[in-house]
Amino acid sequence: MAIAVGTTRQSLADNYKTLGAYVSVHTADPGSTGASEASGGSPAYARKQTTWTSATGGVVNGSQVTVDLPAGTYTHIGIWSAASGGTFIDKCAITSTTLGAQGQLLITPTFTQS
Repeated sequence: MAIAVGTTRQSLADNYKTLGAYVSVHTADPGSTGASEASGGSPAYARKQTTWTSATGGVVNGSQVTVDLPAGTYTHIGIWSAASGGTFIDKCAITSTTLGAQGQLLITPTFTQS
């Protein structure tokens, strides 16, 4: 039986985008629970919702989100099922970013199923 690998990869990627669309920012590796999520600031930190779109070859792309953050160092982003609470879905290390004062981080999430 032949398996259409490209079709399977895209189906898995499309399923990923149904799990969650809320982007978080973290001050350390969030592990499997979403620990070390940012907080505080003015305007206050909050998760932002991305809009997932399908690409091809096992890829889904999210729309860019702008996250308000207080001064601090940020090392990871996460994907959640809800704007607050919810289920932690996934994480990704980013280039460590240090803000000396209140600022913003622009994030464009992408998921690739290999």
